[in-house]
Amino acid sequence: MTMSAQANDAPRLGYVERNASYWRRNLVVCVFGSFTTLVSLSMLLPFLPLYVQQLGIASSSAVIQWSGVAFGATFLGTAVTAPLWGHLADRYGRKPMLVRAALGMAVVMSLIGVAHDVYQLVALRLIAGLVGGYASASIVMIGTQVPRERSGWALGVLSTGALTGNLVGPLVGGFLPTWVGIRGTFFVGGAIIAVAAAATIFLVREDFDRQSDARHRASTHAASSNPVQYGVLGALLVTAMMVLLANMSIEPIITVYIGQLAVPADRLARTAGIVMAASALGSMLTAARLGALADRVGSWKVIIGCLLATGLVMVPQAFVTQWWQLALLRVVMGMTIAGLLPSIAKLVRQAVDERHTGKTLGYLQSSQFAGQVIGPLIGGQIGARIGLHDVFFVTGALLVLCAGLNQWIRTRHTQPARA
Repeated sequence: MTMSAQANDAPRLGYVERNASYWRRNLVVCVFGSFTTLVSLSMLLPFLPLYVQQLGIASSSAVIQWSGVAFGATFLGTAVTAPLWGHLADRYGRKPMLVRAALGMAVVMSLIGVAHDVYQLVALRLIAGLVGGYASASIVMIGTQVPRERSGWALGVLSTGALTGNLVGPLVGGFLPTWVGIRGTFFVGGAIIAVAAAATIFLVREDFDRQSDARHRASTHAASSNPVQYGVLGALLVTAMMVLLANMSIEPIITVYIGQLAVPADRLARTAGIVMAASALGSMLTAARLGALADRVGSWKVIIGCLLATGLVMVPQAFVTQWWQLALLRVVMGMTIAGLLPSIAKLVRQAVDERHTGKTLGYLQSSQFAGQVIGPLIGGQIGARIGLHDVFFVTGALLVLCAGLNQWIRTRHTQPARA
């Protein structure tokens, strides 16, 4: 990471050029780290209510409420601090943020295993979000380090690693407690993240030199002064929020909805888990391919096309008569929605000056986590006050409207050249 000699030899080389030989290896490590950290964070889903009960909560309604608060606390923490960590990445380098996230999450995950009451559980889950965010830090590193012509593909590969972790985590959490106990599972999770931390420390390379970057930005700014496109950024942040909102909107109603499809009560939770995981499976299949497609045909086309396709796929989910039909449609939805986040991140990177890329990608992460919080709230309110089927109609309509917004922004605020 020290490269004063290199900086003196080539003082006008930018960050991307100086790290051209590192980004492939860094991508592999970041994919591994994103996978392992998200496995550790999501594997508590099957047994979280049981752990809440062990911590002294007795009534069923209180168990459900505290489980939801504990689960959502991590996303809230990450949404709050992602812009801060992105700003610090711009000032002090991307690798330190990766190391900070991995070490912090390894420690906090282990501490969750020794919580004495539900308040400590919620507090530690919140701290995990505040100090963690390895996947978010990975997007900042890869999004700023990879050459622009390969950024869609690289961010798609990174997204695949994160999606796989979210898919595998609950599966691991389903059987690991029977071997090591619920508390032991958190120690295993902390150890897994520690492995990712070690890989990050010893394998990730970064040539970061603030003085050299400042000279490079000064020279390039004189040659081309492109103002920040705030309208474009606003539309992209709203779209990123909509991605997670659409995926999570059925979370509060999924068990009740599947119960109306003649699924036996003893299989209800397992079937709901399969349906919820189906979209992640679909996204794993197409994320890298759609990211590469954005590199070839342009990110705006992929974003608008994926929004329209996902909005249309939402509609038939309201008319299914068997649970497997819903699962299949969720797989298709995952395949169409997978191209959005890599393409959005690519355009966000292009819309701002290099010195603000990390901070802006941090705001992008906050938008995604906001969608992860808002989606279930909207879905729950619509399902309770209007009807379960209307959740799919409203979500689909929002996605189509978002596609229209992106088309308007594309024609009004961007150049006709491919972006």
